[in-house]
Amino acid sequence: MSLVSVTDLGVRMGGRAVFSDVSFEIGAGEVVGLIGPNGAGKTTLMRALLGLLPFEGQSTLAALPAAERARLAAWMPQSREIAWPVSVETVVMLGRVPHLGTLQRPGEEDRARVAAALERMELAEMRDRPATQLSGGEQARVLIARALAQDTPLLIADEPIAGLDPAHQISTMQSFAALADVGKSVLVSMHDLGLAVRHCTRLVLLGEGRMIADGPPGEVLTPERLARVFGISAWYKVTEEGPVYQPLEVLR
Repeated sequence: MSLVSVTDLGVRMGGRAVFSDVSFEIGAGEVVGLIGPNGAGKTTLMRALLGLLPFEGQSTLAALPAAERARLAAWMPQSREIAWPVSVETVVMLGRVPHLGTLQRPGEEDRARVAAALERMELAEMRDRPATQLSGGEQARVLIARALAQDTPLLIADEPIAGLDPAHQISTMQSFAALADVGKSVLVSMHDLGLAVRHCTRLVLLGEGRMIADGPPGEVLTPERLARVFGISAWYKVTEEGPVYQPLEVLR
């Protein structure tokens, strides 16, 4: 079953086409990596399919009423700033707002979802600390936990592992894989092609103002596409622990 579908999606800014004619679907149980060079339009595409900016074409998610959209998809933008000095637990509890009625207080299920998200992101011991006193990487983990607590069929995350240390980059991608294992899906933009190859079930490659490829990582990141789109060469090998991908050198 398709959770979100975009057809002939395009965005223009300042009279210039950022991208055009992008079409793909995301079904249940997928971790879809959105990749491409800087300026390819990854963030713009995510915001467009959510209906957060004007676009051409169709997005089944953007067509939904805002309340229904919030129950279907959690959105983690690239911005990591937490402005208010409230506790980590309070920030994560905000993820439960789409499931609460007007003036309804969080119940047992809401607290359980928040506790699970805190544990998943290794934040349980920080739950009472003011979120503004945490490091940038820790705040990023708080916002990922908030998205996880929202408990939606689809999570859309814009560069969620940027700024995290290697251990938390890996554990975050493992958390996304765990969501896919229980039938949920993740659309995640990222620059680390090695982690994308290892943890994503599919890759959508943007570049040259369009969608260049959509498919399994090993089929998308061919030497020809790496050279043409990213201007690099890379080493790739399938091991017993999974695929390993290492960019080697700049070709231009």
